Amino acid sequence: MSRKTMNKVLSTLPALALAVGLVGATEKQAVAQEVQVTGPLKGAPAVRRLRLYREGRIEFAPTFTSTLLDEYRRTLAVGARINYGITDWLAIGVFGAYGAVGMPTGLSDRIDEGAERDPANPSLNLMNVSGAKNSGQFQKQTASIQHIILPQITAVPFRGKFALFQSVFADVDAYIFAGFGIVGTKERKDCADFVACATDAQRGATMEGKTKLAPTWGLGFNFYMSKMIALGVEWRMIPFAWNRAGFDSRGLNAEQKEDSSGKFPDGKIDDKDSTYKFNQMITVSLGFSFPAPKITD
Repeated sequence: MSRKTMNKVLSTLPALALAVGLVGATEKQAVAQEVQVTGPLKGAPAVRRLRLYREGRIEFAPTFTSTLLDEYRRTLAVGARINYGITDWLAIGVFGAYGAVGMPTGLSDRIDEGAERDPANPSLNLMNVSGAKNSGQFQKQTASIQHIILPQITAVPFRGKFALFQSVFADVDAYIFAGFGIVGTKERKDCADFVACATDAQRGATMEGKTKLAPTWGLGFNFYMSKMIALGVEWRMIPFAWNRAGFDSRGLNAEQKEDSSGKFPDGKIDDKDSTYKFNQMITVSLGFSFPAPKITD
């Protein structure tokens, strides 16, 4: 064999080796696919003996809720959540709470301590706050949440296991929810006369209940301590407009003409003084579910 022919043969060896390798890899891949399709796990579920914590069950969960990022008054509420699991990942229900305690924030204390006022002429007081300093009069006109009733839909996209120091284990799921309902507030009563409103504030601002329509959404986690009991925590958003400070702060535009969106006082307290806020709250719950959960094959 000539040297020229030998060189041609040697030059084709790498290509032949690559072709043989590709054929072998293709055959192995085909064999692997064949095992996956026709093997003993064909048609088997991804998880066996799965405990269905929500499907076909009713959950009743007493709750404790605290509002977050409040300017003037924080509300502590007690209530409950009721859910029915249509499937293990979808439930319908309602969340309700009653505002048991309203606590003034540090900002309310500072306003009451530092705002200038003239007890002899309350209509001239700064920010319409009457009474002597440190009298707590401002705190009496700040709004609070009285009750919440919110039908909602809950979806459960994630579930798994939780382990603490490799000694405490619990099933856990993460859920999201959305709904629409009513929120009851206690706000300063509407008043068409600024001087009369300020004078009333000397005896303590007159408050009244108001009802707001509002959407809600949020997310939460459930830690299943047993087949029937779960500890939960969730974050909730409820946006709506309300007069949280009880001030006359809106109603006229820069030209001193009446304007529902005007940012200047108009000498009276009404719905124009309400401002929109994304009200946030955190809830801790202890859920009881029945009947006993189903277990898949």
